[in-house]
Amino acid sequence: MTTGRRAGLDVGGTKCLGVVLDEHGAVIAEHREPTPKGPESIIDTLAGLARRLADAVGGFDTLGVGVPGLVTRNGVLRAAPNLVDIIDFRVGQLLGERLDMKVEVDNDATCAAAAEWKAGEGVGEDEFVMVTLGTGIGGGLVSGGRLMRGVNGFAGEIGHMVVDPDGPPCPCGRRGCWERYASGSGLGRLAREAAEGKRLGNVVALAGGDPDAVRGEHVQQAALAGDVEALEVIHAFGRWVALGLVNLTNVLDPGLFVLGGGLAGSGDLYLGAIREHFTELLYAPTLRPHPRLAFASLGERAGAYGAALLAEVH
Repeated sequence: MTTGRRAGLDVGGTKCLGVVLDEHGAVIAEHREPTPKGPESIIDTLAGLARRLADAVGGFDTLGVGVPGLVTRNGVLRAAPNLVDIIDFRVGQLLGERLDMKVEVDNDATCAAAAEWKAGEGVGEDEFVMVTLGTGIGGGLVSGGRLMRGVNGFAGEIGHMVVDPDGPPCPCGRRGCWERYASGSGLGRLAREAAEGKRLGNVVALAGGDPDAVRGEHVQQAALAGDVEALEVIHAFGRWVALGLVNLTNVLDPGLFVLGGGLAGSGDLYLGAIREHFTELLYAPTLRPHPRLAFASLGERAGAYGAALLAEVH
């Protein structure tokens, strides 16, 4: 007997989030666990999440998983810079064998794009780009009213656009990738550089007094409290975000950018700086319509929500 319930799991750099949707698309169960290191531990965690969700709602009909990195069309995670020891990881097969059910797998940002397209900010949009700002940066593309995955399934790895070939090393092995500047990790790096100049006293205090311990969440917390130096870092960070969005606009000409991931919870803090720098950096800004810029209405749930829809949007 079918239940109409669909489950989705989202594997992030720091946490795994699982949700169950009812037949109307409402979230009826949710659970999260820290992301472990290594493929075997990840499968253990995902299997445990799936079972806990099934127990909470009495079972579900379909299961999808979103993972960060290069995901083939048959659900193999070829590479994931922000996960440990992941190469040619057969997520769908291994988890399906553990749970004795079919498991759909796709890139996590593609899942987030599917969620916002079907149930969030992207409803009714035929041309939009999902940008997830978390540990790294992921991308999901909708064009011509359909999800775009590329010939190999690897479309959307926008975080690894090189914006400074002499920039800081990236876990992918390159230097100066966009995500080194415009992700949550990038925000922390910008703040640590500023703190080395004896600035950001309030931010450093939030990090326990150690400039090397400063992370993006400390900057955000201080900025929300009105700290001027933290707001200056947010402004500089907004320029790096805008730079990547401008490059994507010049290539794809979307009608909408949806920004998601961990920073989406305080979107209003960043939106003004991003918009200001976007206009400054865009080619022929006065002679063209600008894409709409919005934060994900599904918030951090977008990846897991979209994973639950994979059986329908593939």
